[in-house]
Amino acid sequence: MRFTFVTLFQNIVEGYFNDSILKRAIEKNILSVSYIDPRDFSLNKHNKVDDTAVGGGAGMVMNPQPLFYCLDNLKKQDEDVHIIFLTPVAKQFKQRDAKRLAKKSHLAFVSGRYEGIDERVIETYADEVFSIGDYILTGGELPSLVICDAVSRNVDGVLGNSESLEIESFETSLLEAPSFSKPANYQGIEVPKEYLKGNHSKIRTLKIALSECKSKFFRPEQLLKHITRKSYEK
Repeated sequence: MRFTFVTLFQNIVEGYFNDSILKRAIEKNILSVSYIDPRDFSLNKHNKVDDTAVGGGAGMVMNPQPLFYCLDNLKKQDEDVHIIFLTPVAKQFKQRDAKRLAKKSHLAFVSGRYEGIDERVIETYADEVFSIGDYILTGGELPSLVICDAVSRNVDGVLGNSESLEIESFETSLLEAPSFSKPANYQGIEVPKEYLKGNHSKIRTLKIALSECKSKFFRPEQLLKHITRKSYEK
């Protein structure tokens, strides 16, 4: 799986791949990461990539010329590249999107800055547009990394134990059950005793019950989905 980050601030992104699971996946050639700076494609003598908004309004907007040239060049290099724009005014990214996108060979993330990207760029080049939540960030680099991380976990070979994918939150309607590590008793706080008895059937039943409790408290809409799905299955 190949990832390309189209960003004015490569330093914000690249440090994330210097440690842990994604670093190992890159070392094993399971993932590759590259960067493109739109400034390198600007025809402005000062390499400017922004301008004032047509129609007025506060702030600057990333103008189309550098991004048109940049993304044209990217598509010439790989016509199969799947281009994703990050903006708060898009559909919300979900786990099912992560699993689907993990089947692609090349994803490119276009990170906006200032007041955003000229809409003509998005309309011309976007294969998909995503938001990671109903809030505003200073740029698209963090959302790009969020989606890259979520997708990477679903690429074969990235995780040491692929079974861990099966029990995570959002793989079913319920949130994942609480996790505990050794020791079983720490400062008088014990893990659920059923976890210690080795009866995997009872442990599984308990985990489902705990997932339902957690979902009810944190994400009641997820519990409702679970109940609805179970009623259809009967």
